[in-house]
Amino acid sequence: MKTDFNPQLTPKEMLELGVFGGWYFKEKENMIEYPKDWFESAKISYDGFDTKLNCFNIKAGTSMEAWTKAGWITPEDPLGWFQWYCRYYMGRRIPELDKHQIRR
Repeated sequence: MKTDFNPQLTPKEMLELGVFGGWYFKEKENMIEYPKDWFESAKISYDGFDTKLNCFNIKAGTSMEAWTKAGWITPEDPLGWFQWYCRYYMGRRIPELDKHQIRR
C-alpha cells in the first residue's frame, strides 16, 4: 500500500515530548513490545495525566471512552491510534486498518 503518510515526529520523539501527559501506556507491560531506547528520554507518568510532562504544559486530548465512542479503538490496537502508529512505524501492516488510521 503506497501512501502519502509522512508524520513529522517518530513515536520516540512524541514520547520525549510528553505526549498524552506521559500517561498513554498506563502500565509498563504495555511498553514491552517497543524498543527500550524509545523510553530512555520519554516523559512517562505512572499515576495519571501529568500536565507538567506535556510539552505545552496543558491538558489536551480526550478520554479513552471518547476514543471508543468515536471508533478510534480497534481490536488490533486497544490503546488507540498511537499504539497503531507505534506498530506501523515498527513495520506492522494491516492494509485496511492502516488506510483507516492514515485517513484520520
